[in-house]
Amino acid sequence: MDGMIERRGFLKAAAAGGGMLVAFALGGAPRGARAWAEKPVATDEVDSFLAIDGEGRVTVYSGKVDLGTGVRTGLAQIAAEELDVPLARVAVVEGDTALTPDQGPTYGSLSIQNGGVQLRQAAATARQALLREAAQRLGVPAEGLRIEEGVVIAPDGRRASYGELVGGKAFRLKLDANAPIKPPEARRIVGRAVPRLDIPDKVFGTFRYVHDFRLPGMLHGRPVRPPALGATALAVDEASVRGIPGVVRVVHQGAFVGVVAETEWAAIRAAGELRVRWSDWAGLPEQARLWEHVRATPVAQRQVTSERGDPAAAIAAAPRKLSATYDFPIHTHGSMGPSCAVAEFRDGRLTVWSASQATHNLRKQLALMLGMPVEQVRCIYMEGSGCYGRNGHEDAAADAALLARAVGRPVRVQWMRADEHGWDPKGPPTLVDLRAGLDAEGRVVGWESEAFIPKGAGGNVDLAAAELAGLPRESQINPGNIIHNLATPYAFPAVRTVCHRLETTPFRPSWIRTPGRMQNTYANEAFLDELAAAAGADPIEYRLRYLPADDRRGREVLERVARLAGWQTRPSPQRERGGEVLRGRGVSYCKYELTRTYVAAVAEVEVNRRTGEIRVTRFLCTHDCGQIINPDGVKAQVEGNVIHTLSRTLKEELTFDRRAVTSLDWASYPVIGFPEVPEIVVELIDRPNERPWGAGEPTAAVVPSAVSNAVFDATGVRLRSVPFTPAKFRAAAAERGA
Repeated sequence: MDGMIERRGFLKAAAAGGGMLVAFALGGAPRGARAWAEKPVATDEVDSFLAIDGEGRVTVYSGKVDLGTGVRTGLAQIAAEELDVPLARVAVVEGDTALTPDQGPTYGSLSIQNGGVQLRQAAATARQALLREAAQRLGVPAEGLRIEEGVVIAPDGRRASYGELVGGKAFRLKLDANAPIKPPEARRIVGRAVPRLDIPDKVFGTFRYVHDFRLPGMLHGRPVRPPALGATALAVDEASVRGIPGVVRVVHQGAFVGVVAETEWAAIRAAGELRVRWSDWAGLPEQARLWEHVRATPVAQRQVTSERGDPAAAIAAAPRKLSATYDFPIHTHGSMGPSCAVAEFRDGRLTVWSASQATHNLRKQLALMLGMPVEQVRCIYMEGSGCYGRNGHEDAAADAALLARAVGRPVRVQWMRADEHGWDPKGPPTLVDLRAGLDAEGRVVGWESEAFIPKGAGGNVDLAAAELAGLPRESQINPGNIIHNLATPYAFPAVRTVCHRLETTPFRPSWIRTPGRMQNTYANEAFLDELAAAAGADPIEYRLRYLPADDRRGREVLERVARLAGWQTRPSPQRERGGEVLRGRGVSYCKYELTRTYVAAVAEVEVNRRTGEIRVTRFLCTHDCGQIINPDGVKAQVEGNVIHTLSRTLKEELTFDRRAVTSLDWASYPVIGFPEVPEIVVELIDRPNERPWGAGEPTAAVVPSAVSNAVFDATGVRLRSVPFTPAKFRAAAAERGA
């Protein structure tokens, strides 16, 4: 291929049998793959992303992984489209540090926006190279060739398949940023609804999750966690579990304690019966005084996220001044299936099978923890419970690695429910103070907000096992990029938004779906609704008044959601509020990170003014994420955002005492049930000439404020504290005299 394709040893396995690669894609990572750099993984090489075997089958190598969101299908569509091959001939290998490029963690709604765009450019580069090779072989100009289902066809009908052109060889090409991608009118797969590739196996129970993975000679491990987060194991009575058949070893290092057994049941019994004498610790704040604790926490940095004019002076001079404080509690990830991982040491190397959303980062963390060269660690992604943020998957992997090193055999660690709720990292508490001034006509003359959030960004979250065992770790807190969307998308004449970045936070923090963007949008959009009500203005018209004149896409999602909901223009709250059950509607809007995906939503609610119960009956959403790869996939993501975030808005809140988490099961940490799911109506805005943006997070940002605004519309009661429980509504109503 003009010298750009040559045979390589790393593709012998692909040429010999695509079945191995297909097995990878279905979740069963081949145990025999022992080379730790089997192929290029640099993000600027075509071979890092694609391989084509002798039968013309395409294997996609993705550093982004499918956490249950359908990303696997979207990536396959992108490759199939640009290469003109049937979707059924594309397999996807995800998150294997020896095979896939490091495209960053799977978070931030960036899998398609960044990872998919990289893959598309690799496929477009490969397509151009294949056309050049075919032109040379067939003796015709490349411009006269066409491609159908992986076969290059000359004007006279002569053919050259991909398998004949490149099968079993490497491209040896850099990604060409100028390689043309297919125009919208030529696309046959991208932009079309395609059934998810993983659903049939999941429906029929044949899909292999990481929980199903087994190795010969594998043992089972369980961590034994301290009863207090900062406690240390002073003494471990190994004799207390010697009578349990199958117990292999008790591992104790600092505050890390674990058991290893021949069977899972023996490990469960041993973890429950092992006698440990723990030190005392009571370093958590009182939950009832959480917000006092947040305000009293030392500030590490004052971060101004937007500033225009002199809002303080404008507010001071305004004839009407409003202020409010909104808070959002500590949340656990609450993955339905507890975390699981398998670790194996062999020949001085460590292999870990994990559902981590960041296998390349996990690899570095495990190497640091264990004092190993990173080249001797391999992490292989296998799908597990959905996480929507950094939950316990990485911690289970660290547990498994420590236990496997101690016993010299492969170890599978399966967390229990109390491990998951008690020890996964948490979404930190968020507190936002807002102030604004209105002129005599109800126009905003100044806006100020101050958020109290922990320092840190989207880096690695320390491994619990490393911290407990006193092993090397990064020793930083990273709650995610939680400053986003405190700055508003509205063109107020004077504005200042400030984040007080706190030195500490009560629990080990990590990002949970829509980190910061949800909490900040909730405060902004609910407070803006308060201003609209004070001005006697319709909430949608009030928003449109302040959107920048050139923000055409923001204006469109708001206008379209109004039509979708049959919105009747009027101020909130509604005037007629008789009867026990009151009904209302609320709107919310978000331009995600003020740079991408536009979302507008209307929530419709019923509120029982006697019991305080809030029920969302209908949720309507317009969504613009640019070019849509798979509309069914995007719609499913929007619906999932709504359901998940309604659970967080109406029900979820971590409880704790001075020593540890106390909400260790579904009774103490309730989540939304099927009967509580509202009717969800989604209208997607496809822009095939634009770049694709993410859909996994943005809709979540508008849910809490839309519900708060709807409750206010129905009852005149403003809820400023998530979750919106019946008790909180009754208290707010009593305070208002409603």
